[in-house]
Parts: sequence; structure tokens; C-alpha cells
Amino acid sequence: MAELVFFTGTMDCGKSTLAAQVNYTHASRGRRGMVFTRNDRAGAGVLSSRLGLEVPAIEVTDETDFFEIALAENSSSNPMEFFICDESQFYTRNQIDELAHVVDDLDIDVFAFGIASDFRTELFPGSARLFELADRIQILQVEALCWCGRRGTHNARTIDGVMVTEGAQVAVGDTATSSGLVSYEVLCRRHHMAAMPINHAAD
Repeated sequence: MAELVFFTGTMDCGKSTLAAQVNYTHASRGRRGMVFTRNDRAGAGVLSSRLGLEVPAIEVTDETDFFEIALAENSSSNPMEFFICDESQFYTRNQIDELAHVVDDLDIDVFAFGIASDFRTELFPGSARLFELADRIQILQVEALCWCGRRGTHNARTIDGVMVTEGAQVAVGDTATSSGLVSYEVLCRRHHMAAMPINHAAD
């Protein structure tokens, strides 16, 4: 029986690496699937991990209709058997509903990967809907660490090393600090609430 599974955790916990692995595992067993992503750090149309893995993917936009795609690709002679949906926090609530229908009406497994909350500690709409609808929620076991050594639990956005708590929910960046550009790091709750990113480590 097909399932909608949400794999979640903070940045740097291996979500995209696992997405690539799940795709490989199912495809290597002869299962037919499709890979989707949105706003990947490597650019459009690719699922990438910080370990260097890259998998071609379909870029999701607000106009993407997962159920229509599944209907078009699925047939009794050549069934579609799974979807890999990376960066699913950026999907719309309606798209998560479509993925649930893909599972329930077409018996296609959906494996969604994404962070739960943004730099303001607010749930992304796509993640919130996945928490509401998923058959299973898997918290990834690879723990990201704050600069202080505690378990990283919150995603922080910085600009020129200064942590910010206001701004658009979506601003693509990476965990490598780049002057003048948006970057991200994982902090423990204490240092997120104190607005103390890594450049405060010596304070």
C-alpha cells in the first residue's frame, strides 16, 4: 500500500543525500519514479546534496500539478511507482494535497524531504501541510550541531554574519558564509533566541 512519508530535520542533517539514496534504491530495484525539487542551491532542475551528489530533477513551480503529472505518466502497462519530492517545504499547501491524492488514488509512493521551519521558527506552508497529512513522519537521525556543540534545532539566516529575523520567508542561500549574500547556519535554541551565530563564538 502506497504511503506519503515526510523526512524532516534541520539543515545539514542529510535530507537531500537521503533523497538521492532513496531514489537510487528504488530505481535499482526496477521501480519507476520521478524526482522533483524546488529552489535547490545548485540551481533549477537538480537535486543536490552538500556531499556532492547530484540527481536530475523536475523543477517545481507554483503551477506544478502533481496529480496531473502522475495521471499523464502512469499506465497499467508502465506504472509510476514513486515520487521523490525534495525541498518540499517550498511546495504549496495545495500541492501537498495533490501528493496525498497521488498516494491515495493512484497508489504511488511519495517520499517528501524538507525542513520544517524557517529562520523565524515558523512552519513553512508545505511542511505544515505534510505534518497534517503524512502517513509517516521520519525525523532524520543525523544531528546537525550548533557552533557551541549542542544539537542544532533551529535554522538561522545571516547577512554579512548578522542574524536576521525579518524578511521574506524564502531566500535561497547556502551554509557557506558569503559576504553580502544570504547564508544560513544551524543553531541550538539558546543561541537562536539570543541571535548569536557562529561569529559570536569568541564573545
